[in-house]
Amino acid sequence: MTNILLTGASRGIGAAIATRLNGADVRLLAVSSADGDFHDPLTPRILWNRAIDELGHVDVLINNAGVFEAAPLDLPDDDWLANWDRTMRVNLTASAQLCRFAVQHFLEREGGRIVNIASRAAYRGDSPAHWHYAASKAGMVAMTKTIARGYARDGVLAFSICPGFTMTGMAEDYLASRGGDKLLADIPLGKVADPSEVAEVAAFAALHAPPSMTGAVLDINGASYVR
Repeated sequence: MTNILLTGASRGIGAAIATRLNGADVRLLAVSSADGDFHDPLTPRILWNRAIDELGHVDVLINNAGVFEAAPLDLPDDDWLANWDRTMRVNLTASAQLCRFAVQHFLEREGGRIVNIASRAAYRGDSPAHWHYAASKAGMVAMTKTIARGYARDGVLAFSICPGFTMTGMAEDYLASRGGDKLLADIPLGKVADPSEVAEVAAFAALHAPPSMTGAVLDINGASYVR
């Protein structure tokens, strides 16, 4: 039995991951914004403690919680900065806090796994209104690689998953605002990913990926960005 803490589980990719793991040999604590606001720096510790209380221990952390909010260049300074700070706090810093708790826990238990859901934007960048989103996801990838390199000998494995457009609420709004057909033309596969496809990759990383894959970045973007 594998104990898993999953964040951002209420919709889209997170909900698909929860569905994919349902019925596997897994005990899953799936949390969402209803369980705590990641803009609050106390929330990661509260949710981690809840996971330990309910599960006894954690074998796998899946960081999926995130926000995708536009911050146009011409916003007033205070508004632009507030949007940047919120995106960094929710997408990167809260995930970093949970990763820290997980690594400390795993070091006591001789290992565990971290799966961080990042984005194609970490490598390709994003729109002019989403500097902060791209930067937060690039930070998540760099953090994951650092964890993998730093703790592999201790049995702590870390993986990043970088979806391109995925048909979630966030992606639907983004596609509609920028002329969906033109964006789809930039995806050689001709379609955006389904959340269940990303969930399949997440389940593989969480449960089956061989240890030598630690530090890997797994792309799922219809060949819209290849490295």
